Amino acid sequence: MPVSEPGGTLPDGPVRPVAAALARYAGLLGAVLLTVAGWLGGALPDAPPVTRFADVWRAPHGPPVLACWLAGAVLLAGAWWSLRWGAPSTRWAYLTAGLWLLPLLAAPPLGSRDVYSYACQGWSWTHGADPYRVGVAAAGCPWTDAVPPIWRDTPAPYGPFFVLLAGLAVLAGGGLVGALVALRVAAVAGVLLAALCLPGLAHAAGVPPRRATWLVLACPLVGVHLVAGVHNDALALGLVLSGLLVLLRRPGRPGVLLLAGALLGLAVAVKAVAVVVLPFAALVALPGRPPRPGATGLGGVAADRFPRRDGAGLGGVAPERFVQRDGARLGGAARAAPVRALLGAGAWLAGGVLAALLATSLATGLGLGWLGGLARSGDSQQWTSPPTAVGFVVDYAGGLFGREPDAVPVARLAALAVLAVLLVALWWRSWTALRRPGVVREPAASTVPLPTPGSPPESASPSAVARARVALLGAGLALAATVLLAPVFHPWYAVWPLALLAVATRSPARTAWFVAPCALAGLLVLPDGTNLARFTKAPGAIAMTALVLAVAAVAIRAARAARATRPRPAR
Repeated sequence: MPVSEPGGTLPDGPVRPVAAALARYAGLLGAVLLTVAGWLGGALPDAPPVTRFADVWRAPHGPPVLACWLAGAVLLAGAWWSLRWGAPSTRWAYLTAGLWLLPLLAAPPLGSRDVYSYACQGWSWTHGADPYRVGVAAAGCPWTDAVPPIWRDTPAPYGPFFVLLAGLAVLAGGGLVGALVALRVAAVAGVLLAALCLPGLAHAAGVPPRRATWLVLACPLVGVHLVAGVHNDALALGLVLSGLLVLLRRPGRPGVLLLAGALLGLAVAVKAVAVVVLPFAALVALPGRPPRPGATGLGGVAADRFPRRDGAGLGGVAPERFVQRDGARLGGAARAAPVRALLGAGAWLAGGVLAALLATSLATGLGLGWLGGLARSGDSQQWTSPPTAVGFVVDYAGGLFGREPDAVPVARLAALAVLAVLLVALWWRSWTALRRPGVVREPAASTVPLPTPGSPPESASPSAVARARVALLGAGLALAATVLLAPVFHPWYAVWPLALLAVATRSPARTAWFVAPCALAGLLVLPDGTNLARFTKAPGAIAMTALVLAVAAVAIRAARAARATRPRPAR
């Protein structure tokens, strides 16, 4: 019998394939095994460099490390996947995710050596060097040997707020170990902030919080990479989710817009990828109201996709079109009202973002030099990035004819151009959906408060639920496109779209396309931070390129089918 959230009526999935208790303790065992693998062969400061896979096997404790890592990763991912339709309750999801995090909190840096770069960048800033101009080696950081060689001479690609936090961590820690502990505390704070926001965001979009909370907090990428790996994505993501929740709670109010903008600006000042969310945050900020009597809203129907041009509902289930039943069209003044609301909300929101960026830049005295560091993030070339994989395959094909086209930079540039078009298209599609009558109003009218975390999703108006879901889904898809088309992909990048898509996807059957890759991504990196993509360059690039071509073919076929079924206007 499907389980529903207390106080709600939304069923969410069939009988669990694995008992909840079994999943809980299987995941806990996996987290313990990963922690053991970390202490035996994790990303410790004095770990020897790995140039071949044989180095991993021949290292001290090599076979036990690999055995613990593989068993732990499979157990953790399997336990998470088994309850992808939703945990028994939100409280159960919180407790289980927290239980899995406990052993990982005691682990050394796991799956990456980026935290040593963070510490050295903080050290450089506290000792008068500009981390946006010189690498940590040139700055004289005493822990440079722990930093991966590829990042020792590159400027910091992170925003001034994070450099400030890294510097404070170094000062508070008094040494490398203390700095690592302080940075992990910041990562845990980001995860906790996200945990506080997830139920509210899920309620706002009409998604069962027990499922959204489970999909995000219990994801192995969160525990292994954001917490044990101490990645700054945790803090940035927590700030993004808190900013979006503030906007949903009190949309259209100037003070709220400034606060939300400041939170989002701080997220950008940690990691630049957060900027992708800003245009969709302006849509979240639009105030909404229930449709007037005699007007057709969403009717409380599921809305996991954007409306089609033929008028089908957001979920492709019901034909609600946000239009008035009497067929009346909006006049020019009414059509301009949503535009005025968007410009007004966007201006206040932008003010908060710019204020946060300016404040952190002045506090550190670093300005915007971090933007130049973003260009160096593509120094790493791995087939896990689809455009990079395509470039590899083109180079391999050219080699067969005695040519070296050096296609990777071209493929990456083409992918960025496609990404720019996709981001504009996704935002426009979301904006078009929100401009339907009854969904967006001018700020002067009264707003409908969203449900509190303890209330059922049905307490919000269909219009408010649709507005939240459309905007959050657009942001999640935009982040997914950014992660897939970026020059570099690391497993923890997948947490960004996961968090937004988990709170915006109402149908549990439609979560598999973004949940399955997250489950598999955790197997790409060894405990010491060695990426297996380094040892599978040719076969991985060919497989990824084949996947890209298959997805492109399916997308083209679906677009043609939609165009063929679209009703033609009467002449």
